[in-house]
Amino acid sequence: MALLKNIRVLDFGRYVAGPYCATLLGYLGADVIRIERRGGGEDRFIAPITAAGEGAVLFQTACNKRSLTLELGNPAAAEIVARLVRSADVVIANLPAAARAKMGLDYESLCKIRPDIILVAQSAFGDVGPYSNRGGFDGIGQAMSGAMYITGTPGAPAKAAAPYVDYATAVLSAFATLAALMHRQQTGEGQQVHATLLGTALAVFGSHLIEQSATHIGRVGTGNRVQTSAPSDVFATRDGHILTHVVGNGLFRRWARLMGEEALWCNDARFGTDQSRGDNSGPILERMRVWCCERTTAEAIAALQQAGIPAGPILTPQEALENEQVAAMRLLRAISDYPGLAHAVSVPDLPVTLSGCGGGIRRPPPQAGEHTDEILRSLGYSDSEIAALRTREVI
Repeated sequence: MALLKNIRVLDFGRYVAGPYCATLLGYLGADVIRIERRGGGEDRFIAPITAAGEGAVLFQTACNKRSLTLELGNPAAAEIVARLVRSADVVIANLPAAARAKMGLDYESLCKIRPDIILVAQSAFGDVGPYSNRGGFDGIGQAMSGAMYITGTPGAPAKAAAPYVDYATAVLSAFATLAALMHRQQTGEGQQVHATLLGTALAVFGSHLIEQSATHIGRVGTGNRVQTSAPSDVFATRDGHILTHVVGNGLFRRWARLMGEEALWCNDARFGTDQSRGDNSGPILERMRVWCCERTTAEAIAALQQAGIPAGPILTPQEALENEQVAAMRLLRAISDYPGLAHAVSVPDLPVTLSGCGGGIRRPPPQAGEHTDEILRSLGYSDSEIAALRTREVI
């Protein structure tokens, strides 16, 4: 059963935070209409993978959607937007407040068209405060949360390659949208949901900020090394690298036993707690480096697994695609039926399972404007009216 099969979502978003929120709702069965400019929105062409230049970001953020092309700056587009909103339950627009108002996508304007509409807005800095009119991307959230400072090393802050602030904002937006839909079901009332990149970034980095607030410890970056336990770091093997994360006295004792030196490590007061091990990690890390350098990645992982110590190999992107656990969990969906693809591509599917209602990728992302005529007919436009709109370059 498609949980949201009777819910229509209008996706005015661009790039990730808005579009992936809509994608998640589409994975649960919502009818998601992607509204983009004629010829395709700019986010359609990031990291191109097709002959026409459509990109990898589109494939992650637009599966299951239908595409309507519309020039929102054209005055004739306003009536189309109004008809769309009357037919919809949720409007998603990751834009600053001024831009939403200019496009008629602010909550007050939408409520005049449909009083119980749910507006889901995402922006970099929200609608209040001195930064409210600034735009931003994922990296700005990473930078301003303290995460880049701690992820890097002194004098060399580092950004995570995965745009986790964008995607986490999308997930939180989808979570809040479901709550808003439940609220409307109970009360009949719509509402505005607003997520921000800065708010998400602070939430994800929260434990570090809480520690700083309480202790004023002033940590600096240590790269891959975890500062609150050991051995929790990346280690070179004979043919690659692995990561281990040893947290808690039980796991540390297992590690010491694996080293064949349980008494040496576990009876030393410097290594009595996670934090003391993090503070005095040098000898622990050096012992682990020596141990790993004597083994291949496979040998090290096998020994750590047998000892019950969490560890994983550092995989290349291609190795991640080919990983046997990824295959067993069916985390990737092969998509081949899209014009211009040289071969099938692997797209991350809905990364959770629901035993009662299912969900996930049902069809590839739409071509720009692929469903324009179909959607406009459903809104009451005749074929001649649609032709006239196309002549006037509205659609």
